[in-house]
Amino acid sequence: MLPACRAARNSKSKRFWFFDLAIRKPRIDETSAAPANTIAARLARAGLISDWDFVLHLPLRYEDETRITPIAELMAGNESQVEAEVLSCDVVFRGKRQLRVTVRDESGQLMLRFLNFYSSQIKQMAVGRRFRIFGLVRGGLASDEMIHPRVRPCDAADPLSKALTPVYPSPEGVPQSWLRKRIGRALRDVDIDDVLPGAMRMRHQLDGLKDSIERLHRPPPDADALALQQRTDPAWRRLMFDELLAQQLALRAAREARADRRAHALANGDAVKGTISAKLRAQLPFSLTSAQSRVWSEIEGDLARAQPMHRLLQGDVGSGKTVIAALAAARAIENGLQAALMAPTEILAEQHFRKVAEWLAPIGVKIEWLTGRLTPPAKRAAQESVSSGQAQLIVGTHALIQEAVSFTRLGLAIVDEQHRFGVAQRLALRGGADGYAPHLLMLSATPIPRTLAMSYLADLDVSVIDELPPGRRPVVTKLISARRREEVMQRIRADVAAGRQSYWVCPLIESSEVIEVAAATETFERITHMLPDLRIGLLHGQLPPATKTEVMQRFERRELDVLVATTVIEVGVDVPNATLMVVEHAERFGLAQLHQLRGRVGRGGDQSFCILLFDEPLSEPARERLKVIYETNDGFEIARRDLTMRGPGEFLGARQSGMPLLRFADLQRDAQLVEHARAAATELMADNPAVAKQHVRRWYAASHEFLTA
Repeated sequence: MLPACRAARNSKSKRFWFFDLAIRKPRIDETSAAPANTIAARLARAGLISDWDFVLHLPLRYEDETRITPIAELMAGNESQVEAEVLSCDVVFRGKRQLRVTVRDESGQLMLRFLNFYSSQIKQMAVGRRFRIFGLVRGGLASDEMIHPRVRPCDAADPLSKALTPVYPSPEGVPQSWLRKRIGRALRDVDIDDVLPGAMRMRHQLDGLKDSIERLHRPPPDADALALQQRTDPAWRRLMFDELLAQQLALRAAREARADRRAHALANGDAVKGTISAKLRAQLPFSLTSAQSRVWSEIEGDLARAQPMHRLLQGDVGSGKTVIAALAAARAIENGLQAALMAPTEILAEQHFRKVAEWLAPIGVKIEWLTGRLTPPAKRAAQESVSSGQAQLIVGTHALIQEAVSFTRLGLAIVDEQHRFGVAQRLALRGGADGYAPHLLMLSATPIPRTLAMSYLADLDVSVIDELPPGRRPVVTKLISARRREEVMQRIRADVAAGRQSYWVCPLIESSEVIEVAAATETFERITHMLPDLRIGLLHGQLPPATKTEVMQRFERRELDVLVATTVIEVGVDVPNATLMVVEHAERFGLAQLHQLRGRVGRGGDQSFCILLFDEPLSEPARERLKVIYETNDGFEIARRDLTMRGPGEFLGARQSGMPLLRFADLQRDAQLVEHARAAATELMADNPAVAKQHVRRWYAASHEFLTA
């Protein structure tokens, strides 16, 4: 949600406004405050509340009722309209009771079949009456037929429609006829004024807004129905541009609002001997890669400013994001502030805790561990350490944002795998207790494609670690049918004999009668039986936290040869001696998951392998996913293909991020239009902020989904 916050009104400043959408109330019509089972309530759940909501509720497809087709010229598979009189009307039984009506015109006969009907329909279809009939033509045994066509009485004087008939996405129980009338009323009542300057419309080759909207709702008979349906018509281009422009403006407004907030400016300590960041750099057992050095330079530049940093650090699995996070934490601590690192799972949080403790504890940093599984006394002690300021770096899970946790001077908040947290959770960690907003660094091992970053992440600064540390070798990926599982077992035995370890990942914890997939518990028992001389461990989310920690530590200490696990090991697990990853039923995993799982191996100097076991036959989507993961180790290419397959909502967790999903534009198809919208947003913000504000209100003010600052 967009937080309510007012723009700084400084006439000497060129800072952009930040609109107070949370205060402004849209005009509500009869759909509000309705009982849950009414049409009004169903419309409201679909986001149809104000007149403007109905104006932007655009058709899925169109039907051509502008002409009459003679029955003799009907073609099976086409939707057509005929005008004919009833020749016969009978209720028959063909396995099920149905109404069969024969109609005719001057060219031939047509059968109408109704599988569900009322007695009033029988009376309506009286012999000799004339009707206009629209439906999908099917080839029948004796003649063509239509099943459940749309039928209405007519006479020769009735005029034909002058526009294609729109078919709208409709909530259950809301008739198309009602929806068409309601949208028609909205089109009459709403002033669809074109707020964009004429020069801008001409420069970006945009049709007028009113003409575009009316064309989409009421296309003329000569309109290209295919172009309308495939959204290549110029009218669609205008709506897509306006939607992308509103998104750009709103996100940039959020960025401008942050510029008015205060944060502690963190002085550069790398060059000062004896500072925490300098000590950390000196005692690291490796040198930063050039990509890490570039990214750290970008981050420390942000930290040195008196406005809160809002930066996303993305890098492929194993690229070295954690050390950058540790350097940022050291910078905050040496400036007398606290730093917090929040991860979505206890396994990942504990991995971070142990890694940063290994680096920072020897140079005197007090690190506190805080998760929900601590005993009450231990949790109270940790909370007191945080609130007293004794704890300088706090690492944990959602427990960091509980009411009982009170930071004294939180200067930096680090959120790992940020897309796994909801909006409210991230905002809670960002709250500054001393009147200053903390700097925010978000980490993601899922590379973000450029078009997605330009749109949904327009309010963020993005840094990318685009190289792996030296010595890392690409993981070799193999696709193997599940029928060859015995061969995989022998490969594990050979690896263990060579002193290495393996993961075996399964998609479910227990067997399912609905989805027959291998459960981790069953796989554990099977591998234990087949490899009795090996030490096998089991790890899944339903184990007690202490047991999970013990199993993971035993695997890291090489006390286990094979770890059978669910996707709890998807992120954060770092065991350099593990060189083989087996993924059972790989066809059931998404691209991002497969790439993350593959990244759990290849973290040492030895060649590592990822074996994807799949069941046959493969569906086409599953085949495509496995093909992508087999062909490339490039996280950005995988992310691009994943975005194409899944769309931005699933890819980015957009509903959790607070960013409304795009309704009309497509980031892959309309990448060039995103560029146009970015340029137009820059121009409007600089030259005409009132128009920019009006444009954003039109697109977002009547919706309950807003952007997060």
